[in-house]
Amino acid sequence: MLYIKSFTFNPFQENTYLLYDENGNGTLIDPGCFDLAERKELLDFVTEKNIRVTQLLNTHCHIDHVLGNAWAKKTFGVELLIHKEEEAVLKAVEVYAPNYGFVGYESSEADGFLKEGDEIKVGDEVLKIIFVPGHAPGHVVFHHEATHQCIAGDTLFRGSIGRTDLPGGDHELLLSKIKSQLFTLPEETVIYPGHGPETTIAFEKTHNPFVGKNARP
Repeated sequence: MLYIKSFTFNPFQENTYLLYDENGNGTLIDPGCFDLAERKELLDFVTEKNIRVTQLLNTHCHIDHVLGNAWAKKTFGVELLIHKEEEAVLKAVEVYAPNYGFVGYESSEADGFLKEGDEIKVGDEVLKIIFVPGHAPGHVVFHHEATHQCIAGDTLFRGSIGRTDLPGGDHELLLSKIKSQLFTLPEETVIYPGHGPETTIAFEKTHNPFVGKNARP
């Protein structure tokens, strides 16, 4: 069984996810925790549930998703895995972080790289890596086929999609990848986005104004 705990952190209201199994094996995805209170909230949950965090993953490396990377690497003694195309995106954060008020941001480096089709294990649970660029050049999504759950980052939201006006963004590519990579998943698949509430593939196919059945061509 795979459990998913979400936390909402930082002024961007970013969703951080902790995935863990019944044996306490844990994987942390997109740690947006920056201040002491946020980090304590995450650490308290890990301690309470007796979770062993053994992996750190980023769906992509925009500032709001990586604010806690360096802290998590040191606190849990884990390596950071990202897509190779996000390496420059991650590096850029240290340059512009002060402009967003994140004085004291500590940069981090990737220890390895994720590729489309790779599989990541949380204990015995398997996450399949799906490549969905458009919001960011190396954006990946983590799909747990066994329970039809998907950590989707900033690709697909409830009633919306990720913004594409940032460096490396590509609107048409994102639309295409959502349709070919995410909308081909079972309709009962639950999407856990990088911001806002969860949704399902079925709901977005019907109601999403950008990629749903009534979207403008």
